[in-house]
Amino acid sequence: MDQKRFERKKKEDRPVLAICYDFDRTLSPDDMQAQGFIQSVGWDTDAFWQDTDRISEDHKMDQNLAYMLMMVTEAEGNVIMNREALADYGAKVELFPGVRDWFERIRRYGEEKGVIVEHYIISSGLKEMIDGTEMARNGAFTAVYASSFYFNERGVATWPAMVVNYTNKTQFLFRIEKGVLDVNDPGVNEYFPPDQIRVPFRNIVYIGDSDTDIPCMKLVNTYGGHAIAVYNPHTGNRKKAYQMMQENRVKYFAPADYREGTEIEMLLQAIIDRTAGNERLESIHYRMRNEMMNGLGSGEDYQEED
Repeated sequence: MDQKRFERKKKEDRPVLAICYDFDRTLSPDDMQAQGFIQSVGWDTDAFWQDTDRISEDHKMDQNLAYMLMMVTEAEGNVIMNREALADYGAKVELFPGVRDWFERIRRYGEEKGVIVEHYIISSGLKEMIDGTEMARNGAFTAVYASSFYFNERGVATWPAMVVNYTNKTQFLFRIEKGVLDVNDPGVNEYFPPDQIRVPFRNIVYIGDSDTDIPCMKLVNTYGGHAIAVYNPHTGNRKKAYQMMQENRVKYFAPADYREGTEIEMLLQAIIDRTAGNERLESIHYRMRNEMMNGLGSGEDYQEED
């Protein structure tokens, strides 16, 4: 495959902070499929997910593939499942408080501090539904990585085109790190010198709510980034957040309330502030390191003082 056709993001002259989000129960209080689609095909939501689990267990099938099969099967004869219909379901998805203006508000704060803030979705939900949200239509996301359908010549969803599950979510963090965003670009496996990494892991934030987010949280945490567990502000149930922190999956937790002045906003502002300071020090380090390497390469020597 010719790699030259892939457009890649280059290292910027300012630090980039990549904020990566799960979607269901992180930005929205429920599964996106359960907020219109499941009801439209005549199913109770609990029964739909129970049948999905049964299919997954009986056929040793990825759970995401199982729910996508259920959607295709149950849509037949009930609703036309095309891009437009899925986007319409997505447009009606309920969001946690403050989500709609959160992305631009945080981006502006980063701009004031000299930090480029980019927002990414990494979700097992459906890209077609996420693309239908107000935020996606307004260009809030640099990229949306989510499960998606193949649409036939009539525009009807018939087969999975992409499946994102809890383990393969981590590949997208490496794509973001290197600026290799196209899912078909094999350049994600190429070596990048440390000073050419576009978004080092220390500048990656991952925000999620459940066990499916743990591999990404652990990876970000291990390499110096910032993993945050959120919980539903309406129920106030912190049990999973406490568990994640106790097991060193996350550094922080906060209610999924994205309104101005809330705990998670103050946390992200502090991370942006820290990013700005850290990257100034890193740029000095690499400049001095390059000066040292160039000096040694030209035959310059050094002497210890008495």
